[in-house]
Amino acid sequence: MKLFSSLYKRVIAWSRHRHAPRYLAGLSFAESSFFPIPPDVMLAPMTLANPGKAWNLAFITTIASVLGGLLGYFIGLFAFDFVEPLLQSAGYYPKYLVAREWFSEWGFWAIFIAGFSPIPYKLFTITAGVISMSLLPFVLASFIGRGARFFLVAGLMAWGGERMEDALHKYIDRIGWATVLVLGGAIVWVKTQG
Repeated sequence: MKLFSSLYKRVIAWSRHRHAPRYLAGLSFAESSFFPIPPDVMLAPMTLANPGKAWNLAFITTIASVLGGLLGYFIGLFAFDFVEPLLQSAGYYPKYLVAREWFSEWGFWAIFIAGFSPIPYKLFTITAGVISMSLLPFVLASFIGRGARFFLVAGLMAWGGERMEDALHKYIDRIGWATVLVLGGAIVWVKTQG
């Protein structure tokens, strides 16, 4: 547990640095394929410090995250035999198997939901490569899901200030899972209507 808390503190410190937008891009890229700390923890305080740049910061986060997702995709496509033991030793393998099931059932929507929710997006990017998902739908779902998430975080921080940041940190998991349930319900409803 101390590993993650120290990484979290380091990310918060990066958010106050003069090169913070570069760090935000790097963190967003890395989180989409291998790093455990989500970029929201850096995006939120950066937006809070400079609300006028909220949309620019959300755009940087989204683009870097989608590019990192492509790295995850290519890891899954070309290097899964190398990554598989790492997933097992890190305890992510059962989640990877769930991601595979989601893909077989939902395809495009699995990436969209993973991009928006607190589900580890990196597992879905790697899985998309393993199953050779079509690249264009992968990029499109990633861009929409990640963009919706990061623009929402930036918008809430710019609008709500410190009070919103405290609430976001306190309730982010509940908000994320509620969103997943709503999106999942909507997808099921759409599929059963057609």
